Amino acid sequence: MSARPSCRLPALAGLFYPADATALARDVGTYLGRSLATPGPVPKALIVPHAGYLYSGATAARAYARLAAARAQVRRVVLLGPAHRAPVRGLALPGVDAFDTPLGRVPIDTEAAAAAQRLPQVCTRADAHREEHSLEVQLPFLQTVLDAFALLPFAVGAASVAEVADVLDHLWGGAETLIVVSSDLSHFHDYATAQRLDRDTTHAILALQADIAPEQACGATPINGLLHCARRRGLRIELLDLCNSGDTAGDRRSVVGYAAFALTEPHHVRH
Repeated sequence: MSARPSCRLPALAGLFYPADATALARDVGTYLGRSLATPGPVPKALIVPHAGYLYSGATAARAYARLAAARAQVRRVVLLGPAHRAPVRGLALPGVDAFDTPLGRVPIDTEAAAAAQRLPQVCTRADAHREEHSLEVQLPFLQTVLDAFALLPFAVGAASVAEVADVLDHLWGGAETLIVVSSDLSHFHDYATAQRLDRDTTHAILALQADIAPEQACGATPINGLLHCARRRGLRIELLDLCNSGDTAGDRRSVVGYAAFALTEPHHVRH
């Protein structure tokens, strides 16, 4: 029997973001420093894009800047993103003990992972995580805005809204747990078409409509699960930024859309 792999190594360092730790810390710090995020309550959940930092880093930073007041409070991050590299039925954990980035090592919450695996829709698929960018690109931001935290990373494939929501409900926790859903919006339309499509999608997300289609957002499946929970739990949602790669990287003939949202719990709710 082969030994359990101990760590998932970075696959996108040097491609989606700098491989050098000093350069990476500088870039993330710059994006966060330029963020125009307004003060507000600490989010329970974020929806953030996952392209290369040149394209979507500034938009992601708008959401992560909201965590400043929660630096020492958040001790666990439940991170969900679409499985781009391997077909997955359900939600896949990586089967490792940690994720590495140029900024250091992030431990997996192995106890919570074991509990999640008791759910029938949760599996272990190292191959679904090995080159998956939607999760990896979030980690340097999280490592910068939070103190030490444990990670629960899910590569989400074919799953129902109820299946995703069930996993989130099991892991919801209290103020120590942050939920992050990683998703871009429309893909490869011209600039004007993308703007129209993405405006419609953001309106649906702001209305907590848990029926976003994959053509609207590549992370539609985890977004819908989160929105289902948000509606039931009375969360408030706010759009922090909306743009596309034509705004950040120049070419407007074929663009990808990006948005950042923050979701907060009502003060009277206790979990």
